[in-house]
Amino acid sequence: MNDLSSKHALVTGGGSGIGATIARMLAEAGARVTICGRRAEPLEALAATHTNIHSRIADVTDEVAMQRLYDDAERDHGPVDIIVANAGLAHSAPFGRTSLESWTQTLDVNLTGAFLTVKPALSGMSERGWGRVIFVASTAGLKGYAYVAPYVAAKHGVIGLCRALAIETAKTGVTVNAICPGFTETEMLDASLETIVDKTGKSAEQARAALVSTNPMGRFVQPEEVAQAVLWLCGTNSGAVTGQALSVSGGETC
Repeated sequence: MNDLSSKHALVTGGGSGIGATIARMLAEAGARVTICGRRAEPLEALAATHTNIHSRIADVTDEVAMQRLYDDAERDHGPVDIIVANAGLAHSAPFGRTSLESWTQTLDVNLTGAFLTVKPALSGMSERGWGRVIFVASTAGLKGYAYVAPYVAAKHGVIGLCRALAIETAKTGVTVNAICPGFTETEMLDASLETIVDKTGKSAEQARAALVSTNPMGRFVQPEEVAQAVLWLCGTNSGAVTGQALSVSGGETC
């Protein structure tokens, strides 16, 4: 495992799912980890499990709140060296029944939230000559899915943002990459399965089978597999990797 004991990492959406697993594994690698989200309870519960994890409330769609988050976190734990922009939101509906409110909220959290997460720290990383920016996107940033058009559009935008920033920072020692998980065993997957059951009348087992069938390996991705990819991108031997969208999907996007 990489030794990240000299690093300070920020993980948005860090209280549950993929974000919580990434935060835990970064902390186990020695990093000081600041996790943020909108709900205090899961953040505080995770922070209680490891002395390297520190929780703060912040909404990634609020520019003032994100700047305050950086000010407070860097005051207490030093400059942020690693950013994992993980906060996400998805709604499901046919395009014709997708409201402007749903469209705007989805882009605000997934795309604008990624922008506001990275903006306060990128110049400081470049000045110090080292940094890792990792967007947790989705296979929805690499292909299309029916009934989640706003989410697909937002995640494609995240991949574009990743590639643009990678070019801007290529000579600074900062790398910018995206991780694109397929369907992963998280609370978000559970919610998707419940939606399928409610809207199609399928059983829970049938709904799981329908989603699993999209993965050539015939299984869901595990959060630890996504977190291991993040750890590798934070390591000393990944410095030449930037501007990439790494699919962790069991071959779904081959």
